[in-house]
Amino acid sequence: MKLVTCGLPYANGKAHIGHLRTYVPADVYVRYLRMAGEDVVFVCGSDCHGTPIVVNAEQQGLSPRELIDIYHNHFIKIFDALDIKFDYYGRTDAEYHHRRTAEIVSRLIDKGYIYPKEIMLAYCPKCKRFLPDRYVEGICPHCGAVARGDECDQGCGRHLEPGEIKEPRCKICGSKAEFRSQKHYFFKLTEFRDFLEDYLSSLKGTENALNYARNWVKNLRDWCITRNLEWGVRFPKEEGLVVYVWVDAPIGYISFTEKACEKKDCDWRKIWIDGEGEIIHFIGLDIVYHHCIFWPAMLKGADYTLPSAIVASGMVKVEGKTFSKSRGYVVWVEEDYLKSNLSPDYLRYYIVNYTSHQKDLNFSWDVFREKVNNEIIATLGNFLYRVLLFAWKNFGEVNMEGVDEEVIEKIKETEKKILTALEEWEFKIASDAFMELATYGNVYFQSAKPWELIKTDREAARKAVASCLQLAKALIIFAYPVMPRSMEKMARAMSLDIEHCRLSDAYSVDSVMKLDKPEVPFTKIEDDVIERLQKIMEKRFMGEKEKEEKEEVTIEDFQKLDIRIGKVLKAEKIKKSKKLIKLIVDIGDEQRQIVSGIAEDYKPEELEGKLVVVLANLRPAKFMGVESKGMILAAEKDGRAILLTPEKDVDPGTRVC
Repeated sequence: MKLVTCGLPYANGKAHIGHLRTYVPADVYVRYLRMAGEDVVFVCGSDCHGTPIVVNAEQQGLSPRELIDIYHNHFIKIFDALDIKFDYYGRTDAEYHHRRTAEIVSRLIDKGYIYPKEIMLAYCPKCKRFLPDRYVEGICPHCGAVARGDECDQGCGRHLEPGEIKEPRCKICGSKAEFRSQKHYFFKLTEFRDFLEDYLSSLKGTENALNYARNWVKNLRDWCITRNLEWGVRFPKEEGLVVYVWVDAPIGYISFTEKACEKKDCDWRKIWIDGEGEIIHFIGLDIVYHHCIFWPAMLKGADYTLPSAIVASGMVKVEGKTFSKSRGYVVWVEEDYLKSNLSPDYLRYYIVNYTSHQKDLNFSWDVFREKVNNEIIATLGNFLYRVLLFAWKNFGEVNMEGVDEEVIEKIKETEKKILTALEEWEFKIASDAFMELATYGNVYFQSAKPWELIKTDREAARKAVASCLQLAKALIIFAYPVMPRSMEKMARAMSLDIEHCRLSDAYSVDSVMKLDKPEVPFTKIEDDVIERLQKIMEKRFMGEKEKEEKEEVTIEDFQKLDIRIGKVLKAEKIKKSKKLIKLIVDIGDEQRQIVSGIAEDYKPEELEGKLVVVLANLRPAKFMGVESKGMILAAEKDGRAILLTPEKDVDPGTRVC
């Protein structure tokens, strides 16, 4: 038996195209496994705890549970619309989940893997409370960037333990926070270093996940697993504390399996206790650390079965831009895609076929239209509809004797490609395989010319049609996991019970095939539809851009800025950073060290000797531990930084006014 899970969507917002990068490939994978004869349990659920939900609920005047109800039901609706079929879709605020989490945490306590420790935490004197992670903002102790309480989200990206952040402020009232001592509980992650090194050496999955994890395991620290919140799973035997969301969320994989097995009449213990199966987690690349480090250590400590594979998707871009809800570079699944009455199969195909699962996926409406019209419709749809319509019109039912052996071998070869691709988590290769078979089918049909044969040799025409029908049957079976709704429609035309088909049925030859009039499988996407969707995105981007516009300033405000011409004397990249570059700049009366995020757009040698515009009286800050005293001014075009430079040579230090 195989258990396949997906990272839990956070019940704090709507579904966007980035979410589907995990859920669609996982659903495709499960469908293929079942058609290959595997027994599979497929689970997921809403992640319902954590500070962001509490903050959002407070802002909207709702209780956390009322907010969760909205988004939990939203995701159920989205998954149903996209034919993503879980055996069980749960929620982590359910009693059964709290019970399983408490059991596992209590077991870790009993075995000595969890211990109390007094730590210094941010406390707001004005609000009179200890501040959970997302209620705190301050300076990252590692790189000096502005950070939130649990993560340096704008700088080095490192996980921050409670109390680590510098210069904390309360995000609720804006007041300066102070550090006070409080007892919290820690998981002895450092005791699992040797285990994790061995485990990661044999763990299966995508290399992007495994490579990250193998690097991180060298720098383990014990992990604070309690928080000051009212909402969450209560920490056993300690009033006022809840379990950290990244402890209880993955335990959802276990509690949801329990509920799925109740429905499927199987025993969840065989998977999670006895180890009689494979556990495969589909996740986004941003949560690899939690799934490859924290999670297996917890499972090992509590004597549960370890995951067999971690399958991490690449990140998502929109129209070539970094995915960003705040900047408008986002495609909302419901309001943008589904309300445009576009087929869910088109989106499923795009997500699995655009690129390798490990690489970044760029969602572009123009590319989307091309893939639908030129691949799905012109190649796959064209073959299926032409063959089925011709066979129905001219035969009604077809004696399948004499199917070309070359056709059978081509189908078997395609099945082998698909199965090999699944073992390597390469869903693009699997979908390319059946598209290649469709191309072969179009050539075969065109070369056989049954529309001419039927006028002179009906038996030869029948044999040609039988071979093409076998190809059509194979294509419907092979494409079904990716495009289930469209393939169900085509399967009805040949009385094929597609929901119960196996991959091997693709090359089993029936004695007779009875046909009904086929429906047109796909609808072309017109240019005006894409233009409208592009305008929606542009409008959203411009709207978000307007929100970011600063309030009007006076000439006195502007005169406070010390903007000068500077000359770059030296430039070098900052180690372990893709974006940051360190510059030594002559600004007239002194030489300044300035850190700028332009390393992806400019090479150091391009910058040396260049005149630039510098904001000289910006408060100093540290980035990746390197102090910066000023800012180089630049414009942005197509996501690229364009440095501002004077039209003519100007002496360094000349003021801009």
